[in-house]
Amino acid sequence: MQKQTGFKSGRGVLDPSLPPDLGARSQHHRLVEAMIEICAEKTFAGTTIADIVGAASVSRTTFYKHFVDKRACFDAAVESCIGELREAAEAAYTQTDAPAVTVRRATVAILEVLAAKPALAQVAVGEALAVDAAAAERYQEWVIPALEGCWAAAGEEVRGKSDPRVAFGRIQLLVLDQLLAGRVKQLPKLLPEVVYIVILPFAGHDEALRQARLIAAGEIPEDTRDASPR
Repeated sequence: MQKQTGFKSGRGVLDPSLPPDLGARSQHHRLVEAMIEICAEKTFAGTTIADIVGAASVSRTTFYKHFVDKRACFDAAVESCIGELREAAEAAYTQTDAPAVTVRRATVAILEVLAAKPALAQVAVGEALAVDAAAAERYQEWVIPALEGCWAAAGEEVRGKSDPRVAFGRIQLLVLDQLLAGRVKQLPKLLPEVVYIVILPFAGHDEALRQARLIAAGEIPEDTRDASPR
């Protein structure tokens, strides 16, 4: 968020209203946001630097002050999307939650953000994988240690027998299928299945099923539960 500065005596009306560092951060943010919106609409391949600078209301020179090329801007956009998903997940649970509850609540938060922000979902899942297949591995490097850490921090033994990487791959396919079908807003309907898949490798079938049933029993938001596909 930008922090407003107070007036100073002697400041001219043509002087910058923001300190240079805040102004630069604002430009960087606008460029990243423009990349997300345009890339979601036109794909990474169809997006041009002219599109980005036009949407961000900055010059091409300003673009190159922040990024060496279009791919660097795209990578920053993906990182921004991941950061937003991470923040939503971390805000969804408390330190006193049991590991399976933590994972369930974080999963709900992530899918709700994806459903509410189709452009973010398209870039973070669809375009990220289309541009760089290694993106799936980077997601695993973030998500799987975080999941393992939930059980380790609670001092609980991992009871699942399945490979979490296989589980993560299944979830990616489920989400991508909804994106390709134009049903981003329907992502919360996947929650019982996704919660089961993500908890299974760590807590085993019984606990994964119990958490999935909690979702099916009523934790899907009312405004998305009965929405018709687009």
